[in-house]
Amino acid sequence: MKRRFITAALAGLLAGCVTTPPTAISDPPPSLPDEHAEHSYRKILARYSGSKEIYDGFDTRVFAGVTLQTQAFREARVHRQAAFQQLPTVKVEQMLAEERAEAAQVHEFFLGVHFNDFVYADFDYKHSIWRLALVTPAGEVTPSRIRRLGRVNMQTRAYYPYTSIFWVGWEIQFPTQMSDGRPVIPPGTETVTFRMASSLGKADMQVNAR
Repeated sequence: MKRRFITAALAGLLAGCVTTPPTAISDPPPSLPDEHAEHSYRKILARYSGSKEIYDGFDTRVFAGVTLQTQAFREARVHRQAAFQQLPTVKVEQMLAEERAEAAQVHEFFLGVHFNDFVYADFDYKHSIWRLALVTPAGEVTPSRIRRLGRVNMQTRAYYPYTSIFWVGWEIQFPTQMSDGRPVIPPGTETVTFRMASSLGKADMQVNAR
């Protein structure tokens, strides 16, 4: 009898815990009508993305996902936008040139996050509880720029479908050189880690770098 009571109590506890990102009744993220193009984009997105959760016992405090804006991913994202918006070739070439130039100047991540308590969503505050870092074989660097993109919408989900309408998007930029002039991501580096750490916990998200 006692064993059945404990089992029932544990089941009730687990039922009330948050173990998966919250979802809502809404449309799925936009996708391309060309199945091959959609599959190709999802594949390259997965290559340069990572995700992690921060737990408090059985409860999940934070859901996070990042995508490294490599040149290859930037080009895939531009071509996806061109397909959605039916952009002319001249405009696409202009956008690709701009993306290549920016990729050479910064290491940029899209960061999507859901907090169970939004008081902790303070990455861009001077005294944020979070320390963000890019960890590579050369060491680690902290962001040169943090910009809040706002609440995720269908436009965001068209390019980062691992997010949902309960998430907030951020643009996180890191320098390309260490203080001694060495490249932050040395040639031949296979993977790098986006780290977010605070008193709530730590999330290390590993992504491919090439």
